[in-house]
Amino acid sequence: MSERVSFQNDYNTGCHPRILEALSKTNAERTTGYGLDRYSEEARTLIKEACCAPDADVHFLVGGTQVNLTVTAGVLRPWQGVIAAETGHINVHEAGAIEATGHKVLVVESRDGLLSAEAIDRFCRMFYDDPTAEHMVQPGMIYLSQTTELGTVYRLNDLQEIRKVADQWGLALYVDGARLASALAIEETGIDLPVLAELCDVFSIGGTKCGALFGEAVVITKDSLKQDFRSLMKQRGGLLAKGRLLGIQYRELFRDGLYKEIGRHENDMAAALASRFMARGFEFFAPPVSNQLFVLMDEREESLFEERAVFERISILEDGRRICRFVTSFSTEMAEIDTLFPH
Repeated sequence: MSERVSFQNDYNTGCHPRILEALSKTNAERTTGYGLDRYSEEARTLIKEACCAPDADVHFLVGGTQVNLTVTAGVLRPWQGVIAAETGHINVHEAGAIEATGHKVLVVESRDGLLSAEAIDRFCRMFYDDPTAEHMVQPGMIYLSQTTELGTVYRLNDLQEIRKVADQWGLALYVDGARLASALAIEETGIDLPVLAELCDVFSIGGTKCGALFGEAVVITKDSLKQDFRSLMKQRGGLLAKGRLLGIQYRELFRDGLYKEIGRHENDMAAALASRFMARGFEFFAPPVSNQLFVLMDEREESLFEERAVFERISILEDGRRICRFVTSFSTEMAEIDTLFPH
């Protein structure tokens, strides 16, 4: 049997050729460390320009979990927790990293992975109406991800309403952008980088799942959260000595629109893949709008596709159908989709 194609995730190959070329060209250079090199400074400038946020602070870390726990540790007081969807990455896929910081994930029910302003408001109201509130974990931050764990996306009105609730209850608003490139490519959301900079206190711009070898950029817009963040990064193991490796990658991603280009490609490939599934009568567990597809299959169908491709089974529903995740990346090609669906 020929080698199976992989739709397992969006980081299953190395990096975009432009990034690899940039790393290779600069390999012999000697620079200062810890993200204080000229490449990192240039990358910060490019990101702030893209966000229309000249006063923002931009920091580079290696991975998404590292970003989430570091931001959480920096934002919250010791007695506070972070509100997240029950499907949120910090709740289900980070091995208790948030809890290890001394904070608690406060789970709120979502729809298709999306938190609503109403649900957050209801949670906070119930907390503060409780006469024993001082004995419980106080909500201090809202965690959203764009895209969500189910590949769905927040729209401008959603984010604006959540911002209002955050202000009403004195909560910080943090958006995990591990797959932000895919979300930004969906223009119908009305959310771009300047909007995120305006409405969020802090957000991340994912590189690992968008063509980089590794890397996440943290953008902090709220002044009170900026102070000593580098010291916090160091304490949490997030201050990379060879920081220029992050700076070079983000400089390349934000030059000439490469970041947006990769997001569009991921979504175009996912749309082509989704159309093939739909043409054969398959249904989806969550609406297919970004580069993650959650396809419902029976046991026989799952086995058939496993002969041609690598993908992940997320869970099994009560009726026996499998939720199978297919993910496209910067390196996905139409030939791989054709292999999955031979004529």
